[in-house]
Amino acid sequence: MHIEFHVEELSAQEALQNFLPKILGTTITFDIHAYQGKHNLLEKLPNRLKGYQAWLPDDWHIVVLIDQDREDCKELKSKLEKMASEAGLITKSVAQINSPFQVLNRLTIEELEAWFFGDVDAIVAAYPKVSLNLGQQAPYRNPDQIAGGTWEALERVLQRQGYFPGGLEKINAAREISTHMEPLRNRSKSFQVFRNGLLDMVNREPSS
Repeated sequence: MHIEFHVEELSAQEALQNFLPKILGTTITFDIHAYQGKHNLLEKLPNRLKGYQAWLPDDWHIVVLIDQDREDCKELKSKLEKMASEAGLITKSVAQINSPFQVLNRLTIEELEAWFFGDVDAIVAAYPKVSLNLGQQAPYRNPDQIAGGTWEALERVLQRQGYFPGGLEKINAAREISTHMEPLRNRSKSFQVFRNGLLDMVNREPSS
């Protein structure tokens, strides 16, 4: 089985590269395609999906991961679903129960950094000056509802402890935190939905 991931930026590529094997195991192969931001992904995705439809093997699948960025979740998800449908591909949302599907569309709520806040142990492992009690502090108890932007919140947390004084280096932070992430302990609801969607994709794969 092989999975093609499409993400909107290099920081997401770095993060997935590190924690996907912890979800998928070692027998499933994957490639991650990073775009130059959300607009670039949404602009190029329809043609990419149509290209896949022409040759996609039965044991290949596609995952699209995009930040919500304060957009309406249902509208953004609907936009992704429509792109897949118009390309002639079956998504998890329309597949019959327990039947295989080709495309999994998932949102980070509201940005990738919420997934890092979902695993405070991983943040502390990468940046030991950060308090292990961070997840119990009111602004960070619900990673998917952090106000004012999650990457800005992560920047503030790390800068208070002397990290990234010149501004958050998103790719480096993603690489360093994701190295320590453990998917089963992540408190972010959107991460859990992403993880469970992947496992569902794997489990629905017809046995050879």
